Amino acid sequence: MSTAQPRSTSRQGIAPPDSLAADRATALALTPVSRETEGRLDRFIDLLWTWQAKTNLVSPATLPKLWSRHVSDSLQLLDIVPNAKVWMDLGSGGGFPGMVLACALADTPGALVHLVERNGKKAAFLREALRVTGAPGMVHLADIEDTVDSATGPIDCVTARAVAPLHQLISYAAPLVKKGAKALFLKGQDVEVELTEATKYWKIKPRLHPSRTGGHGWIVEIDKIERCNPTADADGRPV
Repeated sequence: MSTAQPRSTSRQGIAPPDSLAADRATALALTPVSRETEGRLDRFIDLLWTWQAKTNLVSPATLPKLWSRHVSDSLQLLDIVPNAKVWMDLGSGGGFPGMVLACALADTPGALVHLVERNGKKAAFLREALRVTGAPGMVHLADIEDTVDSATGPIDCVTARAVAPLHQLISYAAPLVKKGAKALFLKGQDVEVELTEATKYWKIKPRLHPSRTGGHGWIVEIDKIERCNPTADADGRPV
């Protein structure tokens, strides 16, 4: 791993990069990747540390477990849809899961990850991350709805993490799923509550995968979406 140092202080509660070595080893044992992918992920994480000092990309409280909390959490999606090449990550933020997926798919012919982010600073970070890693991606500085509506070409999988409640994510993803995409949403321990709310508006048959990274996390897999009320608005609410 490179020795690039973040511009941070103990007052911010940010752990020094050397403390990440054990967490990195744990994460890569949990979700193994090629040596080439490890190198790309190292460059991505080094860049994130540098930018984190001036742009809040991830919660400072999660930085000591950056690899296991964020990187492995993202990588595990690949095992659910191993043949997916073209992804759309809604609300990419600090690059999880989208940038991690792009790093892992860099050696896959035809791979591309669409990174959708409406915050200008975060979009700039994602562009720089694609540049330094050489990962196959495209940054869309736009609202999620606008990007989904204007999407052309096949999307194999649409994903999101810490972006919106599940019923809203389903609304965003519905046009892509109807065209054949699979949806994978990373959720926390309140997933059952979110599913109960979502089924008020949407007909879905979700599959739940327990997160391999622990923390009571779940992955919600959906490959068919219909509105309960065909005359509902974009959020599934009656109009």
